[in-house]
Amino acid sequence: MRIGYPCVNTSLGCRNRTFRLKSYSEERLVETVQSNLECLRAVLEFNASHGLLFFRINSGFVPFASHEVCAFDWQAYFRDKFASIGAFIREKEMRVSMHPDQFTLINSRDEEIFRRSCRELEYHADMLDLLGVDTSARIQIHVGGVYGDRAESLKRFVSRYGLLEDQVRRRLAVENDDRNYTLRECLDLSEQTGVPVIFDAFHHEVNCSGESTAEALALAGRTWSGKDGLPIVDYSTQSPSGRQGAHANALDKAAFLGFIRDSRDCDFDLMLEIKDKEKSACRAVALLSKDPRLIR
Repeated sequence: MRIGYPCVNTSLGCRNRTFRLKSYSEERLVETVQSNLECLRAVLEFNASHGLLFFRINSGFVPFASHEVCAFDWQAYFRDKFASIGAFIREKEMRVSMHPDQFTLINSRDEEIFRRSCRELEYHADMLDLLGVDTSARIQIHVGGVYGDRAESLKRFVSRYGLLEDQVRRRLAVENDDRNYTLRECLDLSEQTGVPVIFDAFHHEVNCSGESTAEALALAGRTWSGKDGLPIVDYSTQSPSGRQGAHANALDKAAFLGFIRDSRDCDFDLMLEIKDKEKSACRAVALLSKDPRLIR
């Protein structure tokens, strides 16, 4: 088990940078990506020194990479720098992932949205390929919208999945969400496409298809094969002061240890979607110090 967190380290003085479309230039792009590469290296070094071996890279790492405005060959320009970071990831036996934004919808009824989504997924695959990481580095998406017809929208996901580039399909994973599609529906999609299912424990609480946590972990875990790496699990709890589905600000020790007890028969890598990021991840590593699954 690797413990990780998404996108931002609050202890360091760097963050992923971006800019507005109207400010686009090749010079601005190069400057921004260079800064983001330096920040990513610093974050990964911090994580390795704290036993945090799983990290979700910000999807906006290369601003407008999938937009028509970007004709610059950033892949070739930064190839060596990506390769160097990838070598560090492999040396430390870390795992990385990416999660495109909510506008990446392969089951959209709009063909133009699907086309843009394909380009966005190909950009994510390009980044992971440039890092030289294996196919355990996943691109994580939701099923998408319901569009007034759940059965047809699920069918459209299956047909569109078959149209994706192999570069994307070999890294894609789908997660259950808190509003539209349950774990059971994601499992059905996996049976039809072979896409691995990321189990989101918090979303399952909010939008449950009836399985206990232990049952859900086992069912999702069976959708992962050896080349996919360990199953990925997302974890958070409800924010006491937020709307339903709002993520907690900090790790709830009692709830987390309860989840760990429920999961004792399963192996997976754990992404903590908790707002204080690496602070809760470090606390989780400390709480799991005697768990034989924890990779140190």
